[in-house]
Amino acid sequence: MKKFYYTIGEVCNLLDLKAHVLRYWEKEFPQVHPKKRFGRNRKYNPEDIEILKKIKYMLYTQRYTIEGVKKKLKEMPKEKQQVELDFTVDKEEAKEKIVQELKEIKEILKK
Repeated sequence: MKKFYYTIGEVCNLLDLKAHVLRYWEKEFPQVHPKKRFGRNRKYNPEDIEILKKIKYMLYTQRYTIEGVKKKLKEMPKEKQQVELDFTVDKEEAKEKIVQELKEIKEILKK
């Protein structure tokens, strides 16, 4: 039987996030609206999880601020919020970051 709702613990494991982060994002982003059963237990549907994935990607990978993510989500048509991730990468910026990280690793290994 296919599961349509997920507990906060399951979503935390799936996205590798802490529960307090999900609760905070729920307050900050109106697009995330898990159902609450019996006033306390949150139940996330697949659409909520997709929005959370996008938020995590923009915050942790693209390095947007909370306000930046809010703005991007508002600009995006609702149907695209749930299925599209923007994986565009500035190749020069990525190259510089990788080179810098490799230099740092080299310094660590010298010690």
